[in-house]
Amino acid sequence: MTTADGPGALVARIFDVSGRRMLVTGAASGLGRAMAEVLAGAGAQVTLADRDPAGLEKTAAELTAAGGTVRHAQVDVADADQVRAAVADAVAAFGGLDAVFANAGIAEGAGYSDPGWRLEAFPQDSWERVVAVNLTGAVHTMRAAAEVMRRQGAGRIVVTASTAGLRADPMVAYSYVAAKAALINVVKQAALDLAPFGVRVNAIAPGPFHTNIGGEKGKDPVVEKTWATTVPLGRMGDPEEIKGLVLLLASDASSFMTGAVYPVDGGALATSHVL
Repeated sequence: MTTADGPGALVARIFDVSGRRMLVTGAASGLGRAMAEVLAGAGAQVTLADRDPAGLEKTAAELTAAGGTVRHAQVDVADADQVRAAVADAVAAFGGLDAVFANAGIAEGAGYSDPGWRLEAFPQDSWERVVAVNLTGAVHTMRAAAEVMRRQGAGRIVVTASTAGLRADPMVAYSYVAAKAALINVVKQAALDLAPFGVRVNAIAPGPFHTNIGGEKGKDPVVEKTWATTVPLGRMGDPEEIKGLVLLLASDASSFMTGAVYPVDGGALATSHVL
C-alpha cells in the first residue's frame, strides 16, 4: 500500500480496467456473457463475439443500457478468417486490444455411461465439431490476439478450459475432454512463447456451471442433482461466480501470473469422487 492509497483505493487501482480494450468469444450467453458483464461494468470497452446473432444483439443491448461500452460481431470461432477479421475490427474500433477471453465452446453427447457415446461408438462428426470449436477455435482466437499483442508489447489472453481437461470426467463426451486437455497445454506453451513480449496467457477451468453446456438452471433437475454430487459445496456454480476471477485476470492484479490454470469448481478437483 502506498502513501497515496486510502481505504479501498488500492483495490480500485490494481483491479482497474476502465478504458481497456477487450474481446470475449461466446459472449451471447453463459460464462461468456458473465465475463462481458463484469468487464463492461468495470469500464472496459468490450467486443462481444458469438455465432448467435439474436443472443449477441440482446446481450449488447442490455449491457449498453446498463452503461457499458460494447460492440458485437457475429463470429464462428471454428473459421480462422472470421476470427482474424473480428479481432482486426475490434482493434480498429477501439485502437488496440488489451485482453482477449477465448471462451466459446460447445458440448455434444453424454459421457461413457451412455452406450452410444462410448469410445468404440463415438460419432466422428460430433468429435470433429467439438474439437473444431473448443480446441481449434480457441487457438484461432489466441493466434489472432497474439499477433496484435506481440506488436503492442503487452496483453492478456485468457482461455476457458475445464476441470474435464484436468482429469477424467464421465459426465462429458470424449471430444470435450480431449479438446480441453489439449487446450490447457496450448495455454502453457503460449505463455512461454509470449512472455518475452509482455503478454500473459492463463486458463480458467470451470467445473459444473448453470450454462447451456452444464444444464440450464431449473430446466433439468436430474442433471442438476447428478452434477451436484460431484461438488463438495453441493451445487452447480452460477455464472456470476466466475466474475471475480475474470476481473483479476483482466487487470494489473494478475501482473505476475502467466501459464497457469485456475479451477473454479466448488472444490470438485480436491476430491477423488467423480460420480
